[in-house]
This record gives sequence, structure tokens and C-alpha cells, in this order.
Amino acid sequence: MKIKLLISSLILFLSAVSFSAPKPNILFIYTDDLGYADVSMYGQSDVRTPQIDRIATGGIRFDRMRSNCTVCSPSRAAVLTGCYPDRVGVPGVIRTHPDSSFGYLKPEAVLLPALLKKAGYHTAIVGKWHLGLESPNLPNDRGFDLFHGFLGDMMESYTTYQREGQNYMRRNQDVIQPSGHATDLFTRWACDYMQERAKEKQPFFLYLAYNAPHAPIQPPADYLARVKERDPSMKPKRAGLVALVEHLDDNIGKVLATLEALQISKDTLVIFGSDNGGAVEHGSQNAPWRGGKQDHYEGGLCVPFAIRYPALVKPGSVSLYQGQNFDIFPTCLEVAGVQLPEGIDAQSLLPILKGNIMETPKRELYVVRREGNPKYCGKSYEALVCEGWKLMQNDPFSPLELYNLNEDPGETANCLASEKVRANAMGKRLQWHIQRGGLTPWQK
Repeated sequence: MKIKLLISSLILFLSAVSFSAPKPNILFIYTDDLGYADVSMYGQSDVRTPQIDRIATGGIRFDRMRSNCTVCSPSRAAVLTGCYPDRVGVPGVIRTHPDSSFGYLKPEAVLLPALLKKAGYHTAIVGKWHLGLESPNLPNDRGFDLFHGFLGDMMESYTTYQREGQNYMRRNQDVIQPSGHATDLFTRWACDYMQERAKEKQPFFLYLAYNAPHAPIQPPADYLARVKERDPSMKPKRAGLVALVEHLDDNIGKVLATLEALQISKDTLVIFGSDNGGAVEHGSQNAPWRGGKQDHYEGGLCVPFAIRYPALVKPGSVSLYQGQNFDIFPTCLEVAGVQLPEGIDAQSLLPILKGNIMETPKRELYVVRREGNPKYCGKSYEALVCEGWKLMQNDPFSPLELYNLNEDPGETANCLASEKVRANAMGKRLQWHIQRGGLTPWQK
């Protein structure tokens, strides 16, 4: 009888410990247009990113993670909602002027910070928002307790923060005019935020969304000089991009150092990613993949991605799982002990973080982009990846292409003519995704 009572007491104690265990802090570092070969964690490279690499070596590196779009706004809508971007009203880029804007964040969409707030988290975004320029689609309207960063799409200068004649730098709703390089500012604001929150018992969710290395390519002069001295033969365009990335990497190192100084590193889930592939025309590289930003070839979709969580993840792990960036949405919720909402399209990476294998072959990965200007005329183009095959258009006016990614990861041989049955079957699935997305308006 005493043994049964002892066991019952032990079970109750363990349950209490599990229930009262502190929730982890969550730090999501999202870069802008960072190419697969613009980091050194995937092997030999002309760019040095030891701090980004440290996230991967301290946790798990994903080698085949894809973005949810080849441009900014749709990718950001997806990671914050766990849904394909056209299903939350953002199939294209949200811009200053309505006649060139191709997205409006669905009012009913519930964002990750709002769900984490209900679980007791304090939530903040530092850096780039790009999901709306006015209420009700401002960060504070959509679940963030603090917004300290840039409201719009791209900065025309990393030191003046102008876009379309407006200064989009904000602290919550207030226009601010800070001084310094935007990457340095976002880092300082992120570190300040973590220092403030470390004094509290409340866990935090910090979405640190850098503008770098998006154009304009404006690295600090000393970083550019260092790169040129190291490799005088490097082409000027590439040298500028490498310098901007290495400046970004040093700043990420400061953020990681702050976690360690505050002694909260072990209790923090750190996620690192990029919103899409690198812009080749600005010196970015996406090897070994074909193409880059705006392309539905792998270079526009395959992105650097790593997760570090010392409490759970074995250091030095590597995953070949083929998911998309928005998989962080259910992952963060599960780690925080939050029930997943119905209707999301993303899949949690928690089993992988625990060291288990997740099967990918039958999972469909859908990509859509709608764009204006004479090249696109407001039309959309899509891609669908399933069972190692990709059916895609690379712009609205080009024919469909089909690639066997298992045998031809460089996408050199279009199999559309020889694989008509497969192409037709994938075409029907792609049509379903397009029809599903069409239920949601993307104009205000």
C-alpha cells in the first residue's frame, strides 16, 4: 500500500513539475534576400558567417528548407500565420501605392504573436514588418506588444530609412528618426529588449527581421575594405554583398552574446532563416541551385535555415527534411505548449528537434506569387513540389516546366513532355491550391 502511495505521489510531483516548467523564450531571426551560398554553414564559401554558422552547429542545420515565396510580403505572411500566403490575402508584395500593391492581410487571420500572447508571452518585432502600412494591419494591431523597426518593404538607404518619400521607421505607431546603419540599430534594439525582458519571469517572443542583405547594398566602409583586402580579385558587386552579409553576421553574434550574458541562452529557442533566395543581380549566390530571388527554380526557394534549442536539440545535427519556412509557426506553438489552430497548412518540426525522422515524400509544397509591372501585368505564377517532383512556371507567360528533383536537383532537364501523366496529376493538385487561395481577397 505504501509503495502505491509513493508511486502516486511521485506521478503527481512529476506532473506538477512538467506543468510548471517554464516556457522557452523564442527568438526568430529572419533575414532578407539571403542566398543559400551567402552563408558559410553549407561548406566552402567566399563569405564568412561564423555567428550564423554557430546557430547551426549548436543545433540543427536544415539543408532543403524552402521559403514560402520568392519575395518578401508573402513569405512573412506565411511564417506568421502558418498558412499559404494567398489563403491569408498576401499572394504578392504589399507596397505604398495601391495600384502597385498585390496583397492585403486577411483581417480574420490570427498571427503567431497573438497566439503566444494568450499563452503568457510578451511579444515584439524588431526590424522589417512589410504586412501593411496602416491600421488594422500594423504590428501592434496583430499581436505584437512592441514594434521597433521599419514598416515598409525596402529601405532606399540603410541610414535614412526612406521609401517612396516617407520615413517608415517606427516605435509602435510613432515615427522616429534614429541615427546609424539599420542593421546596427535593429541589433541594439533587440538586445535592449532582451535585457528588459530578462528581468521579468514572463517568456518572450522576439521576431528580429533584418532588412539586410536586401538592396541597396550598403555595407559599412570598414567591412567593405576588409573584404577587398582579403580577396582583391572578388568582383565589386559580390564584394559589396559579402561585406553587407558579414556585417549582418557580426550583429547576429551580438544578439547571441546578449542571450549568453543574460544567462538565458539555454532557455531560448533560436530560429534562423531567410525570406527567399538571394538576388543574383545584386551579387548574391544560391549555389548549388538554379536561379535566385523571384524565380521558382530552387535558387529562389531553397534558403539557409537552422534551429538551436539546447534544452532539446542535439548540437551538430543535420536534416534533409523538405519543408517550408512557415513550419516555424506550429513548431513555436508546440514548444510553447499552445494548441494548434485549425486550418493551418504548415507542419511542426518538433519531431525533428527531438531527433526523430519525418517523412517528406508525399507532402505537397505550394508556392505562389502575384506581381504587377510590365513583366507580370498583375498575374500570378505558381509551383508545386511533391514526391521529389516540381511542376512550375517561372513567370506568368512562360510554359509549365516539370523537374525530377531527386535525379536532377539542378533543374537542367524539363520532363514535361515525357511525363504527361504525372504532369496532369500534379496540375490538378496545383489547380486545387489555386482555387483554394482564390477564396481570400487580396485587395482591401
